[in-house]
Amino acid sequence: MSNLLLRSNDRTSLFINGASLHHAARNLGFEVDFLGLRALFERSCMFQRAFYYAAMPETEDYSPLRPLTDWLAYNGYHLVTKTAREFTSHSGQRRVKGNMNVELAVDLMEQAPHLDHAVIISGDSDLRRAVEAIQAQGTRVTVISSVRTTPPMIGDDLRRQTDHFVELSDIAHRFTRRNTDPRAAAAGPAPDVRPRGPIRHPADYDDDEDED
Repeated sequence: MSNLLLRSNDRTSLFINGASLHHAARNLGFEVDFLGLRALFERSCMFQRAFYYAAMPETEDYSPLRPLTDWLAYNGYHLVTKTAREFTSHSGQRRVKGNMNVELAVDLMEQAPHLDHAVIISGDSDLRRAVEAIQAQGTRVTVISSVRTTPPMIGDDLRRQTDHFVELSDIAHRFTRRNTDPRAAAAGPAPDVRPRGPIRHPADYDDDEDED
């Protein structure tokens, strides 16, 4: 495990699996200050773009995720969303499926020729092959996740493949949300509509559940 290594001359983009970050942060007991997270990159490297991936429920007229995703879109994040599908498992339980790994992997491949460094906040081993592919193009890859959650959020295959693994809990203090954030007032025209209650991320409920 190491600290986050950002080089001032590196073209760097951030790829965030929203559900993965949400569940890790909740397990570790903190809330993400997304202004602080973006500012961390903007002051430390040649920051290109922050991607945020989220699956939205198809059966709800209003999603508790919507205020967060709208706020992020107004404050410098590139949103990638799709509809989370609801289905019934073999045991008769209602499940929600909304895995964003394909979307994240495609963006990694498309952005890699323009990047020196890709930082991924996710722990899913399904991303290992995409990471290997962009490394072959010369892009350095850092994965931020956690081995201190229960269970660990990062898969062994992805951890072995990445150039640098950063324990989320070691750097969380650098972008932990506080009750009063003076930077929010300078964030531009968007109101601070980040939800104050718990956020439900359907995308991680049953990512690997078979639908047959």
